[in-house]
Amino acid sequence: MTRANVVRAVLAFAVLATSFYFAWSKPARLGLDLRGGTQIVLETQNSPTVEADRESTDRAREVLQRRVDALGVAESSITRSGERRLIVELPDVQDPSRATAALGKTAQLTAHPVLPNDGKADKGQQLIPDESGQQILIGPAALTGDGIGSAGANYDPQNLGGWAVNVDFKGGGGKTWERLTAKAACAAGDERRIAIILDGKVISSPGVTESVACGVGITGGSTQITGDFSATEAKDLAALIEGGSLPVPVKIIEQRVVGPTLGDEAIDASARAAVIGVILTGLFIVAVYRLVGFLATVALTGYALISYAALVAVGATLTLPGLAGFVLAIGMAIDANVLAFERAREEMSAAPGRSARTALAVGFDKAWSAIADSAVTTLLAGALLFFLASGPVKGFGVTLTIGVLASLVSAMLLSRVLTDATAARFPRLGKGRAGGLSGAGRIRRWLEESGPDLMKRSRLWLGISALAVVVAVTGIFVRGLNFGVEFTGGRLVEYSTSRPVDIDVARSAVADAGFPRAVVQTSGEDDISVRTVDLTNEEEKRVHDALAKKGGGATKQRDELIGPSLGDELRTKALIALAVALLVQLAYLTIRFRWTFAAGSVIAMFHDITIVTGIFAWLGKPIDGVFLAALLTIIGYSVNDSVVVFDRVREMWGENPKGRFAAIANRGVLQTVPRTINTGMGALFILSALAVLGGDSLTDFAIALLIGIIVGTYSSVFTATPMAVVLERFAKAPPPQRKTKSRPPRRTTHDSGAVV
Repeated sequence: MTRANVVRAVLAFAVLATSFYFAWSKPARLGLDLRGGTQIVLETQNSPTVEADRESTDRAREVLQRRVDALGVAESSITRSGERRLIVELPDVQDPSRATAALGKTAQLTAHPVLPNDGKADKGQQLIPDESGQQILIGPAALTGDGIGSAGANYDPQNLGGWAVNVDFKGGGGKTWERLTAKAACAAGDERRIAIILDGKVISSPGVTESVACGVGITGGSTQITGDFSATEAKDLAALIEGGSLPVPVKIIEQRVVGPTLGDEAIDASARAAVIGVILTGLFIVAVYRLVGFLATVALTGYALISYAALVAVGATLTLPGLAGFVLAIGMAIDANVLAFERAREEMSAAPGRSARTALAVGFDKAWSAIADSAVTTLLAGALLFFLASGPVKGFGVTLTIGVLASLVSAMLLSRVLTDATAARFPRLGKGRAGGLSGAGRIRRWLEESGPDLMKRSRLWLGISALAVVVAVTGIFVRGLNFGVEFTGGRLVEYSTSRPVDIDVARSAVADAGFPRAVVQTSGEDDISVRTVDLTNEEEKRVHDALAKKGGGATKQRDELIGPSLGDELRTKALIALAVALLVQLAYLTIRFRWTFAAGSVIAMFHDITIVTGIFAWLGKPIDGVFLAALLTIIGYSVNDSVVVFDRVREMWGENPKGRFAAIANRGVLQTVPRTINTGMGALFILSALAVLGGDSLTDFAIALLIGIIVGTYSSVFTATPMAVVLERFAKAPPPQRKTKSRPPRRTTHDSGAVV
């Protein structure tokens, strides 16, 4: 065994052992779309005295964190995104009303003495309703939130109401409270009360008890507020008092609520889709490549372990689109194996006496160029998703990136080690038909013996592609794009009713609740979605109650609120992402290949995404963030197919630089057809399983990718390559130079066929 093979084997063991350690010792961090809960995105606003920047946003985050902690939400988190945005995650919280009420309070917290009310307010005084609606007269603020340290709710059995709020002061706050209560203790009636005001409203106006001596006040640096509080009311009051004031106002620009059952169903559905897709793909690969195909399928289990371990090791959040990203990356692992095995078959056909082990080594080495380029193009799409997308779609970019890297390890390390060890241990089996490498398959033999001259009709294929694009663009202009709430702004709420509700009955119920312009549609089998331009939490409760009345109860499955400014921003980012994707891919392919190859690939890519978008327009399917993730993934797949074809064309042209380019391109296309079919079939199995079993959230995603892969497979042969043939007539650059082959090292072959 060569030193390189030993290094690969040791490295494979180390990767698997490390992956097993992380997978066993650390749980995955589930996104709210899988575990259920509420995500609120806040944007800080400029105030008359403070500018909303990174520093003031960080100070606002600290105040909001105290408020959220006081609400008692387990495992909540607040993180800053960019300069002015804060992402609040509240696991298991299904009703965001209470949280948004607490988070949105922005005014200075102040405590005021209550004065005799004669119906008139002098300078510095204010008439204001107390918490019960009664008008009271308050004097200037005596205490601000800066003097309050902490506040907490506790159950007090001596209090008739049961619950009370304990307040601890800091700095000079204790002395100020002592003077304020000392004066109030000498008064009678309303003047014994102290009004605590937040956001211009009285949140509490407790009276000083009779046990407090006149002129002495409450000492000790703390106090207790009692009243007829419920547990929730006491905790909310404590949260507001302790949180204090925000340095700058905040505005809610996005809100997402996902029911826990929806997340559980999504995990189960994605898991079933992954298992069934991998099984079907594995059976197909085994049927085509027999023993080495079986070993590649075994290596896929290593992919699952590595990708999951990488996810938990970097602390990434697993989202619903992220699950699809992992399942999708299985196709990348399969593609790498198919490329290597097809190359190995070519080596076996060219030199029948060559050992299977040597053929595999050469096959993996020759396939590396196309595999690396394919991975880079997909990683570019993943990077664009990470930097330009938001929410769960951003998670898709992360997991797609992890999945692609894990697929490379699975195919180029684990699969190579397994196939090499098997070929060394069973050399005759490796060379036989059961090994899967003995000569070309039926499709390849037919193509080599009687393959058609496809490039002879380059203009015909380009005309058909142009016609398909025209039909797609017509659909976009005639039917329009059904932009989701992410791109238009507004609110989309999805309900599951206890019994089926006719859609006309549901629309009537929503209209009677005060929203006649709301778009009410069925979602899934029995779910009902309601979409409006503007809907507050209180108004949403009216819609919920109206549907619950008709359906014998209703459960909110999903709730998305996107501000109009954010919708415009996301739509702009989507266009930027697509434009940058086209330019980056063009630049990369120009550097790696030729400008003619790059132009052909990018035109084919534009052809693919236009057709997919047009089909969705004709079908009226939503254009949302998940669809954007599908489009960017299609870009990666489209370029992936073109890269494999042009990699072969470049190699063949380098070996015959004086040959006619159209004939060379045609041979390159025909030689890569088996790989294209085998890889495409593997991806179709996985995506079909996702479309059928992935649930409502992933169905449209899988359908978009199914269309994209089919169209992309066509375009790599009938759009990208013919376009390159046409453009080469105007190219002045010389053909690529043939690569000089280094002299192979001396090898000693034993009877077993092993190389040492």
